[in-house]
Amino acid sequence: MNKIFKITALLSIMVLGTSLFVGCGKKYETTINILNYGENIADGVIEEFEEKYDVKVNEKKFDEMETMYIEATSGKVEYDAILVSDNMADRLIQEGKLQKLNKENIPNLQEMNEDDLAKPYDPNNEYTVPYMNGTIGIVYNKDLVKDPVDSWDIMWDKKYEKQIFLLNSQRDTIGMALKRLGYSINSTSPKELEEAKQSLIDQKPLVLKYGADDVMDIMKQGEAAIAMIWSGEGLTLADENENLEYIVPKEGADFWLDSWAIPTNANNKDVAEKFIDFVSEKENALKIAEEIGYTTPHKGAMEAQSDEVKNNPGAYMPKEVMDKCEVYKHLNTEELELYNKVWTAIGTD
Repeated sequence: MNKIFKITALLSIMVLGTSLFVGCGKKYETTINILNYGENIADGVIEEFEEKYDVKVNEKKFDEMETMYIEATSGKVEYDAILVSDNMADRLIQEGKLQKLNKENIPNLQEMNEDDLAKPYDPNNEYTVPYMNGTIGIVYNKDLVKDPVDSWDIMWDKKYEKQIFLLNSQRDTIGMALKRLGYSINSTSPKELEEAKQSLIDQKPLVLKYGADDVMDIMKQGEAAIAMIWSGEGLTLADENENLEYIVPKEGADFWLDSWAIPTNANNKDVAEKFIDFVSEKENALKIAEEIGYTTPHKGAMEAQSDEVKNNPGAYMPKEVMDKCEVYKHLNTEELELYNKVWTAIGTD
């Protein structure tokens, strides 16, 4: 996941690793350290938790999961709760760097949507609690695109030469090509990856730009007709601009899930579990989803959203599309090298 419209504003004022935890005058009974993704929580929620439980929350923010991994495993700070993507959760569980949760301390885990539970990397949710989810899909300009848009095929349509924006993201862009070809976004088949590589090489002359941070401005200004985009940004654009629409292609896409987890070296596991349960309460989950712009895994919070949101297939997908979506799996060194070779051959720089 990449919350670019939230993170960009942060990068100018903080850098992970150099930012300092800032204290205040009040004395708290205890303290927890958390690692979170950009501005990934609604205003006031942390302060409400601090007041309710007499706990100081030191929140450090990161902009990429790899950066988070380095920070969380470096040993410089012992973090009590960290936000993890699907493939990062997979990696940390395999490496033995997450500890099992005491579910009695997290009753709101039972309030999560079934589609967000029992993922392959954590089938019993022993290590992770769903926090926020979304997809990668397509946003398009209805003034510039008159064709029906329901498939990744539109990203290869020569009619839109130099009007197509792609994410400069290895897994996401290769995953798009794999899905279009009917393969898994986690394919490690050399044959399938070769097909994906060739399709992306064929597509390259049609691409206006490979990027990330500027996608929203480019689409709002009409510089591109079609863009690959994260759902939060896509839905925000569609909400704010009547000529823009966000869809999840019928072939399926990455359905990402960010979750809270507790590292093995956490100092305050019980308090961290209270924090995770607190942000998982219905009212807080609703507040976070409304402010951040991504969809919530909390059933009650989802039902409390407006009909315009909860009935939007770009936000909460119909089952036939959801069934074709996948989460990213962690790739081992050998598998990752296959992807690196494809990415190098495409040459998005």
